[in-house]
Amino acid sequence: MIDVARLAGVSQQTVSRVLNDSAYVGDELRQRVETAVLELGYRRNRAARALVTRQSMHVGVIAVGTTKFGPAQALFGIAAQARKLGYATSIMSLEDPDRASMDMAIRELVVEDVDGIVVLAPTVAASEAVDAMSIPLPMIMYKPGAGEHRRMFAHDEQQASYEATRHLLDLGHPTVHHLAGQDNWLGTRERMRGWARALEEAGRFQPTPFAGDWSAASGYSVGLRLLAQDSPTAVFVANDQMALGFLKAVEESGLRVPHDISVVGFDDIPEAAFFQPALTTVHLDFMEVGRRCFDRVIELIRGGDASPVPLVAPYLVGRSSTAPYQAP
Repeated sequence: MIDVARLAGVSQQTVSRVLNDSAYVGDELRQRVETAVLELGYRRNRAARALVTRQSMHVGVIAVGTTKFGPAQALFGIAAQARKLGYATSIMSLEDPDRASMDMAIRELVVEDVDGIVVLAPTVAASEAVDAMSIPLPMIMYKPGAGEHRRMFAHDEQQASYEATRHLLDLGHPTVHHLAGQDNWLGTRERMRGWARALEEAGRFQPTPFAGDWSAASGYSVGLRLLAQDSPTAVFVANDQMALGFLKAVEESGLRVPHDISVVGFDDIPEAAFFQPALTTVHLDFMEVGRRCFDRVIELIRGGDASPVPLVAPYLVGRSSTAPYQAP
């Protein structure tokens, strides 16, 4: 650190502030320090720092559904932010969390001497398990529907789903059908609540929702059942992968999107703009979920701000899969 300070022409305290990502360093000084760090190949000694700070520089992550797009992207966000701030991570991946498995995961992380825990498990069972436990470490949980909370982070998925449904109603469609996700996911319930609220406020008939499992295959198979049972003109699908399968079901049924059926998805995966037609969908930045959750747990570890975490508002991205209603 002395060598970095000498090369950059700054104090050791300034170097320390830059390495700890302090906001109280100007851009010009920060650039000089970062250039010197790269030139000298400087790496912080985690063990030495732990002796000084009494922190292990190690954060535990409990994750569910890591093969799915949202959780996987959030994990990438956590990993990127951990590297940026000089922390190591231990990831505990759970298939079907309950009180016992959550308790076991937390105990294992405590034994590993982590400084804090991020729970990336937006399922009903995981939420109930965490609510019933006393966590001995700073912790933040990604929990759709939680509202503003000191130890929880969420997007306002209900409001985003409300606006997606309103978009279809504003195009003149008499009602909006819903292809929902798995019932045991918190996001499923929030998206369904937003859809139902929009229909109720508009005084429109609320069709029985059909449920998939977040996959394109379920969007296809459930979509075929929906189309065989009803004659929808507008469908709000709980995620983009299921929307992809539903588009195929529509095509195989001899119908066209958006001429016969308007479709809105949720998540805005990178491929959504390349669907045929390009998918109108709700943009939810899961990488940002990971980064924000990690930043918050570090803030708690360092004894920082105890104010509630503000809700983040996803937004609708209009593309070619929706169009004004055309009466038969």
